[in-house]
Amino acid sequence: MVPTLPRTLLVDDDPTTNFLNRKLLEKMGFADQVMVALNGRDALQILDKHCQDNSETCPSLLFLDVNMPLMDGFEFLTAYQKLSLAERNAIVIVMLTTSVHPRDLQRLEQLPVAGFLSKPLTEDKVKQVLAENFN
Repeated sequence: MVPTLPRTLLVDDDPTTNFLNRKLLEKMGFADQVMVALNGRDALQILDKHCQDNSETCPSLLFLDVNMPLMDGFEFLTAYQKLSLAERNAIVIVMLTTSVHPRDLQRLEQLPVAGFLSKPLTEDKVKQVLAENFN
């Protein structure tokens, strides 16, 4: 049985990837609402809007791509660390990317992420994230 999260945020610059990931999560009954951002800057704006004062509209899980225009995943995580502690503690961030370069993996170890998954997102990977972070 897959637990249902209130909200999830997909952050990826590829609309097709976002569409497929959203459809997968909806099919699984994974989240009541799946929000989408096309880059880190858009994701920060969504968090700023939905995560004030322990808002119930704040996503509890964020799937984050590494390589994006305007603000990539690393830049997002740097800015994310400046958010209030309550906001940061409320969100689990999982990197979802095709970049498996050792340099990127080493950088991620220094940042506030709960895990690292290679694309594509699958039902088994979603279940793994849930088991590791929401049980």
